[in-house]
Formats: sequence, structure tokens, C-alpha cells
Amino acid sequence: MDQNKKTILKSFSPVKILLPVLLGLAATAWLFIRDNKLDDLKGISEAHWGWLLAAVVVLIIRDAGYMYRIRHLTNKFLTWRNSIDVIMLWEFASAVTPSVVGGTTVATIILNKEGIPLGKSLAYVMFTAVLDNMFFILAAPIALLLTQGQVFPTFGLDASDVAKLQSAFYISYSLIAVYTFAMIYALFIKPRAFKWLLLKITSWRLLRKWRVSAFQHGNEIIWASEQLKGNTFGYWAKAILSTIFVWSARYFLLNCLIAAFVDVSLSEHLLIISRNLIFWIVMLIAITPGGAGIVEMAFPSFFGLFLGSFSSIVVVLYRLITYYPYLLLGSFFLPKWIAKVFGHHPKESEVPV
Repeated sequence: MDQNKKTILKSFSPVKILLPVLLGLAATAWLFIRDNKLDDLKGISEAHWGWLLAAVVVLIIRDAGYMYRIRHLTNKFLTWRNSIDVIMLWEFASAVTPSVVGGTTVATIILNKEGIPLGKSLAYVMFTAVLDNMFFILAAPIALLLTQGQVFPTFGLDASDVAKLQSAFYISYSLIAVYTFAMIYALFIKPRAFKWLLLKITSWRLLRKWRVSAFQHGNEIIWASEQLKGNTFGYWAKAILSTIFVWSARYFLLNCLIAAFVDVSLSEHLLIISRNLIFWIVMLIAITPGGAGIVEMAFPSFFGLFLGSFSSIVVVLYRLITYYPYLLLGSFFLPKWIAKVFGHHPKESEVPV
């Protein structure tokens, strides 16, 4: 069996799909049972259906933005139909792997099996990671500045818990920043120097067992860097603008859900978006697949101030809309995609003009 196929099947094994579902359901059940909030589910009847519909529309627009971005990055080699496959499977991979790991390895294989050479596949995946992380790095300080400290939640938390949350944010933010700037240096400035640095570090006795992996990763960086050279200003600008668009849509979706249950002023909308940004950065160090369980537990502390008794309902709706559908859609797309790409797939020379 093709090694790539083995990797795909292993990454999307039934156990890895069921684990986040069980974790998420267990955490959700605990939220309702802990404070005897089962009757709160009746509150769904009070929702403003226009805002709920808006949340679904924002989700569709966000995914369309992701499809546009990956199609643009591949210089339209991917058709719109193939872009749907790639994004659905990429989201699927992200849903069944810990947030700290993500679905980047699988995403590289997915692009490669769509007919894109390995070097370019690596370049596109690495570049999307840099774009996404740079959004966090630039937007987080703006959120902190605009909210003047209100961005960190205090609802239902002790002072020690708030301090731990702030520490988790700064640790996660620092790790993202270090990783991202290292990737920028490696991809766009000195890829061969970065490879030399990896080999130098892994020449130390304690790190020597990772030397082969460092050599391979260094080569991958060089390949990816070569593929990204020579693009126009328009290429970079559209990539950046589409990234801002998709992440703004991702965050605003929660605003729609909250507004469906309570009245939200403009300043509160901005605070919700800011808190959502901090929430996502903290969740990036989650060790469970897709942050399952952890998201459900942390959500009331971040957004319970706005929602009150509706907090438990909104976290359920939020996960139902933004997380579980990708587990189902991925399970639907995966068999058809495997049948397609492990048979015949187009080469770059076959791309229609």
C-alpha cells in the first residue's frame, strides 16, 4: 500500500474520529449536569432565528474564503471542486488532531495527491501556517490595546485562575511568535542557514537522535522556499487579504450566536471578537483533538458574562456548527477522495487554461 495512503488512513482512523466526539459530548454533558442546567436547553426556543441563520451563512462564507485562498495559492491549479475536497479534509484533519499539532502533515499529502509536486505542497501548507499565525500575532496586541485589559475573562474565576489563564495566553502567544518568525526566516530569508542551524543543534549528544529528521526538515524548507520565489505583489496581497477575511468570519460567527440570545451593543461585539481571539490563542496549546472537551469547559468563563444562563446552550450550538459537521463531512468526503486520488489524479501539466 502507498505510504501516503497509510498515513491518511492512520490519521483518519475511527478511534481518532470517535475520541474528540466522546470528549466533547462528555464535557457538554458535565456542563449541564454539574449545575442541574438541563432545563436551560429549553432556552433554544427563545433564540432569534435570523442571527442563527446568519451564523450558518458566515460559516459557509468562511469556508468559501478558505477555498478561494488555497485555489489562489496554487495559482488556480486546484479547481473549485478540488478545493472543496482539500478544505473539507484539511478541516477534518484539524478536528481529529490536537490543536498544538494541527493537520499540516496530512494537508501536505492531500495537496500532493491532488497532483501538486511535494515541494509546492509543502510550500503552500507552510505559507498558510505563517499567514494564519501572523494574523494572531498582529491581532492579539490590537485586541489587548483596544479592550484595556477586559479581554481576559474574570467571570466565575478566582484571581489565581485568571493569572493562570493569562500565563497560558502569553506562553501560547510566545510559542506561536517564535515558531512563525523562525518559519519566515527559513522560508523567505535564509533557508540553507536554517538547515545548517537545525543540523548544528542536533549535533549535540542529547539531540542527536533527531538529526535525520532535522536533515529531512531542512531539505523540505529549502524545497518550499524555492517554490515561493518569483510571485507577484498581487499574489502576496490576495493571500494576506483572504487570510484576514477567513479569520474575521471565523470569529464573527460566535458574535452571531451570542446575538441570537441576548442584545449585544457594538462595543460588546468588539469585546467578544477580542476575547474570541485570545480564546483561540489559548486553545492552540490544547492537547486534545480539536480542543475537544477543553473548549467546552473554558467557553463559559470567556463568554458567560454576555450570555448568563444561555452560556451552556451557545457552547453546544457553537460546537455543533463549527466542529462536529467537519467530522461528518470528512467521513463523507474521505472515501470518495481516496478512491479518486489513489487511482488517477491530474498532473500540473494537465491543468486546464
